[in-house]
Amino acid sequence: MRVALVNPPWRFDGSIYFGCREPHLPLELGYSKALLEAAGHTVLMVDAHLCALPLAEAVAEVVAFRPDMTVVTTAPSYLFWRCAQPELRIPREFLLALDGRGGRTVAVGPHGSATPAAALRKLGVDVVVRGECEEIVARLAGEGDLAHVPAIAFRDGSEIRVTGAPHAGAFATLPALRWPDSWIARHHHHHHRFDAQPAVPGAEVEASRGCPYSCSFCAKIDFRDAYRRRALPPLLDELDGLIAQGVGYVYFIDEIFLPQRALLEALVGRNLQFGIQTRLDLWKPEMLDLLGAAGCVSIEAGVESLTPEGRAALDKNCRMSTEELTERLLHAKRRVPFVQANLIKTPGDDPAMIAAWRETLRHGGVWANDPVPLYPYPSSPDYRRLWGAPDDEAWERAHTHYLAQFSTLSDIQDDRVVPLPELEAGCCR
Repeated sequence: MRVALVNPPWRFDGSIYFGCREPHLPLELGYSKALLEAAGHTVLMVDAHLCALPLAEAVAEVVAFRPDMTVVTTAPSYLFWRCAQPELRIPREFLLALDGRGGRTVAVGPHGSATPAAALRKLGVDVVVRGECEEIVARLAGEGDLAHVPAIAFRDGSEIRVTGAPHAGAFATLPALRWPDSWIARHHHHHHRFDAQPAVPGAEVEASRGCPYSCSFCAKIDFRDAYRRRALPPLLDELDGLIAQGVGYVYFIDEIFLPQRALLEALVGRNLQFGIQTRLDLWKPEMLDLLGAAGCVSIEAGVESLTPEGRAALDKNCRMSTEELTERLLHAKRRVPFVQANLIKTPGDDPAMIAAWRETLRHGGVWANDPVPLYPYPSSPDYRRLWGAPDDEAWERAHTHYLAQFSTLSDIQDDRVVPLPELEAGCCR
C-alpha cells in the first residue's frame, strides 16, 4: 500500500493554544513510517509546518504520490498532545483541499482519542485513530476490514462504530528514527532553551512515554498515559544519528523525564546538550549533578502550587515541602543553565506569597512563571470532575467554560481568542 503521512501547515491565530508554535519533528509520523516500511509499504512523509510548505504545495505532493491512504495529524506534535489546540480547522483545511484524492483518509491525534465521533464528523475523514497511533496506522495499511482494527472510529452506513478504547503502544522497542538531512538543517528551533541562541540544528526525541502520576490538570487519560521506558540501544542509535547530522541540542518530549542513570551516563561525553520536563521532587541532588554533567541545559519543573493543600487539590502526590522544593530548584540551577518552575493558577494561593517566592527564585537564577489558568481538556481528570465522560460537545464545553472563567490569558496566547464554533466554521457538523 502507498501511504502518505501529513503534518499540515499550522497556524494559531485566534486560538488558546498553549504549546510552542515553532515546528518540531513529527515523531508520531516518524514511528508510523518506520513500522509501515518494515511491513513493506511505500511511504511519503510530508511536514508542511517544518518545511514551510503552503497548503497547495503540500496537497500537490500528496496527490502526485497517488496514495491509497492518507494520514493527517490533528495536533502539531506528540510533544503537545496534552495541550493541543482545541480547533480542527487546519487538518480540515488540508482535507478539503485534498478533495478525495488521498485514498482512505485517517486522522490521528488527541481529538479523536477523546471524542472520536465528533472528530470523525468535523473532519469528514474515513477513520479516526484513538490513542497512540503508530501501531494502529500500520494495522490500517494491512487490513481491509475496519471492524478488525482496534482503537478506531469509522462510519458503518449511517452509524459511527468505535472499536475499542484508546491504544497504548509497546513503545519500548520502537526503532531509531531517521530524518531527512534537509529537515534537520532547517530545524533551527531549540525547544525550551533560553541560555543561548541556537547555532546548530535542534531535534526532539522520546526516552519514555506516559507518566506514573495522575495530576488533575494533565490531559493524558486517552493517550500517552501508562509509563514506559524506551530501550536504550535504539534510543542511543537515534541520538547518534542526530549528532552525525549536526544536531547539538535535543529536547526529550517525555511527559516526565524520570532519573535514569544508565541513560545519563551514556550521554556524558557525547557532546550533546538537551532539555527536559520533570518533577524535581523525584530527583536526588547527586542525580541532578549527573544530569548537568550529561549535558542538560534546560529544565521545566512542575511545582504548580506553593501550598501542600494546593498541590493535594491538583493530585500532585508531592512529598516535599515548598522549602524543600525551593532548595532542589536552586541546587538544579547550580548544575543546569536554565531552570523554570511552573505554577498553575489555583484558588487559595496567596498572590503575595507567590510574588515573594518568585523573587527568591529569581535571585537564585531560577525563573518561575506568573501562574497560568487551567484549560479543562477532555482527556484530563479536571474535565471529568466537572462534566463526566466527554461527549461530542466536550471541546466546545471546555472552551466556553475557559473563556468565561478568565479575562486574561498567558503571555504566549493570542490577544483575541475566538469561540470554537467560529474557529471551526469550515468543519463538517
